[in-house]
Parts: sequence; C-alpha cells; structure tokens
Amino acid sequence: MPREGLTGSRIRERRGVVGFKQAELARKIGISASYLNLIEHNRRRIGGKLLLNIARVLGVEPSMLTEGAEVALIATLREAALDAGLPPSDAEYAEDFAGRFPGWAEAMARTHRRIAALERTIETLTDRLAHDPQLAASVHELLTTAAAIRATAAILAEEPDISDEWRNRFHANINDDSRRLADSSKALVAYLDDDQGGSDAASSPQEEVEAFLSANDYSFPELEAGEASIDDMIDAAGDGKDGGPLRSVAARHIARGVLDRVVRDAAQVPMSRLCDALGGAPPDPAALSRSFDAPVPMILRRLASVPGLAAGLVVCDRSGSLIFRRPLPGFDIPRFGACCPLWPLFAVLGHPGQVMHDRVAQLGRGQAEFDTYAASGTVGNPVYNAAPLVQATMLILPRPASEGAAAGDVLRVGSTCRVCPRDGCPGRREPSILSEGF
Repeated sequence: MPREGLTGSRIRERRGVVGFKQAELARKIGISASYLNLIEHNRRRIGGKLLLNIARVLGVEPSMLTEGAEVALIATLREAALDAGLPPSDAEYAEDFAGRFPGWAEAMARTHRRIAALERTIETLTDRLAHDPQLAASVHELLTTAAAIRATAAILAEEPDISDEWRNRFHANINDDSRRLADSSKALVAYLDDDQGGSDAASSPQEEVEAFLSANDYSFPELEAGEASIDDMIDAAGDGKDGGPLRSVAARHIARGVLDRVVRDAAQVPMSRLCDALGGAPPDPAALSRSFDAPVPMILRRLASVPGLAAGLVVCDRSGSLIFRRPLPGFDIPRFGACCPLWPLFAVLGHPGQVMHDRVAQLGRGQAEFDTYAASGTVGNPVYNAAPLVQATMLILPRPASEGAAAGDVLRVGSTCRVCPRDGCPGRREPSILSEGF
C-alpha cells in the first residue's frame, strides 16, 4: 500500500497513544465518529484543513501522519527482511508494517541494527584474537610464565625434603617469574587500552602501511607527477612527534614496494589519460587494457585510485595471502588472510591472463551487490626451472541499487568462514560462530 494510503492507520495509532476515544477525537475536529472510522481504516482519503486539524489535536506534524515512519526505518526493515531470507516481495511490506505498527517496527529495526553491530564486533575480535601478533605474543608470555610459577610452586608443596639451597632457588624463581608476569600483564593491559582508545598505533608492519595509504587516500599525485620521490614520502611518513605511520623497518620496506609500483603503473597508465578514457562511464577494464596496451591487473590498480570513484581493491600472492587491501564500505575484507575462498580473486589465481567479471553479494548483513573484476599475472623476471610468481588482483565497485539482477546472476560469498552464516558451503574451512549449535 502506498505511504499516503496509510494516513488513517497512523491517525488511529497516534490517537491510541494520546488516549483519545474515536468519538472524542471526532468531536474535537468537527466530524462524525462514523466518518472518522472510515478514515482510520484507510477507506477515505484525507488532506487539507481536516488533516491539519487532526494533526493539531493529536499534537504531531501533518507530515508524520502522511509520510509515517522515516525512510531510514523502512530501509532498515527491508534490510532485515532480506537478511532473514524473505523473498523481495515480502520485503516490500516493510512500509505497511511500519505504518500500522510503528512501535514494533522501531523495535525490530533497533534489534537488526544491534545484530549488525555485534556481527562487526565479533568479526573484529575474531581477527584480532587469531592474527594480532602483539596480542598472541603477550598471551603466550602470560601463559608460559603462569605455567612456570605453577610448576615451581607444585615442587615446593609436594617435595618436603628439598634442601634449603634448592628451596631458596625455587623461591627466587617464583619471585622473578611473578615479577615478569606482573610486567607482562601491565604491558598487555596498556596495549589493549591504547587500542580501544583509538590510537593509530598499528600492531603489524602491514597495518602501518595501511594507515599510511589511508592517510593519503590511496592516491599519490605528487609522486606520479614527479614532484616528490619515494624516499621523500617514506621519510616524511616516519617523521613527527609520534614517529608517523611508518614506524618499523618492515613497514618502510613494504611501503617502498607499493610506491614503486604506483610510479611504474602511472608511467604506463597516466591518471589524466585514464580519466579521459573513462569519460564518466562505468569502467570496462578489458577495453581499457587494450586501449592502454597494459595488463589488466595494472588497470585494476589504477582504477582503484581514480578520484571520485568509490572502489575497493585486494591483491593476493600465490599463497593466497592478502598483500594489499583497500577497504570499501559494505564489502568486508578480513585484515589478515583467511578470506572466503569463493571470491573471484582466488578463481583467477591459477589462470594468469584470464579476466573475470562477477556480481557478488556478501552474506551476513546488508548483502549489497558489487561488481568485481579479477585478473592475475606473473611478477618478476622469468627464471629457468622455477615456477613463476603470480599475483591476483580484484577490483570491487558498488553496484547501484536501481540495477537489479536475477538471483542466479549474483555470486553469494562471505568475508571469512568464521562469521559466514551459509550452511553446506563446499569451501568452508571451520564452523561459523553464527551457526546454530556451535
């Protein structure tokens, strides 16, 4: 039912909230109770002075009666319906539901938003616990030290005939280990507090590089124009009172490789020529590859840096580990490997030269659709009797909601098995924490 067709339902709902009886409201606005009953059951259209009088008596803006729930609420309800696996035709009743039962609709929307927030938290904590090297090392240190103290204490408690010399040694060991345990605990608490406080301190060289790239919006026009050198940019990223994002030697090494590739890509595919070739049209990587006589992976990397083009990019090496990631809102990319094996990125890894174009949607939350372009190619110079090193690249572009696609045309993928709700997936490596009975 159209939104304006639910005005009567909203009047009835608001009247109940205010506490007016139907006859009482009819008397206050100067119409018969039977006519108001027809209005409240959406059998009579309403507008003009009568609508203004009803809104005044009920103490609301007229738009609240004609428009009902806000667009954001209806959009959230539709998203919740799709996440629950309801057919699109049922999702269209979200507006009707919001108009007839605004309280229930808001409660359901809040629950859905809460679930989405919890899923993001779970995903973050899962990645953190599994892959954060600082956290893993700290927890290992705590467990090792606690085990040492426990073993020493057990010897002292269970062996009454220990000589004074050995007893003193064990006491000294417990004292040293307990001090080490206290220091390790303080260091771990300080690290967690620093991270939760929003510090930009990265826990790995890869994260340092990602912070550096994000600070530059993944674009380096001065470097491409020859107005700055790689050394200058890396040195600048390490200066400042906090040391800059590139603190470690390893991060600088990785960043140097990324910037060197930017320079080489820009030399073959200048940004100005690429923007002219696009001309505001949707990207066609294969056509651009032919036009610039450049490998498709290079075109994908350049498209990810086009100003004003919302795009994500992931690159993996032959091991399947992500070595570059540019996040895109709505498409979750695990920070450390363990990606969904169904991504087109991995499908092209064993087929250098092949270009894939897929429409994908990630399971778990909004399931927005994306256009992905994936291609792989060899890196480095050929060497006798050695398998070539291969890298795969995938460009991720948001697909406009107005451009619908048949269900069979969309590839349903996850972000990582740990938080993917899909049952019976042939690529699953471990149970999902969202699975029933886990």
